[in-house]
Amino acid sequence: MTDWTLPREGGCRCGRVRLKVTKAPLVTMACHCTGCQRMSSSAFSLSAAIPADGFEVTEGETVIGGLHGADSHHHFCGWCMSWMFTRPRGMDWFVNLRPTMLDDTSGIAPFIETYTSEKLHFAETGAVHSFERFPPMEAMEGLVRDFAAWQGR
Repeated sequence: MTDWTLPREGGCRCGRVRLKVTKAPLVTMACHCTGCQRMSSSAFSLSAAIPADGFEVTEGETVIGGLHGADSHHHFCGWCMSWMFTRPRGMDWFVNLRPTMLDDTSGIAPFIETYTSEKLHFAETGAVHSFERFPPMEAMEGLVRDFAAWQGR
């Protein structure tokens, strides 16, 4: 995983919402929690934590979906209902992009996997680091630094 060519563009399944990424991810993740399993209709959800100032919706508008909770705003295309990205509340400095929304998905693999305590027995991600829940906040700086080295940056 050494090539994260920028900028990258992407969009939802129907193409009504388009986005642009101009900064490389801080870290990539796969979440195995049952909430992500249900929201993605898959064994896990993929995320790329993009610096907020390196992310923009360039066309169309999203709607809030998921649980509409106080902890995060999950953004979907209002037409095709693709889960596109999440803005965690209180952490406005990054956006959790679903990297499968990108037109070019090369160089994307999860570095961290979370909620392995809820993981489906067959789900394998190849992530470098695994956590039963979320990594402790004090570990994140080191994980971000290790991810950059893993990326060759």
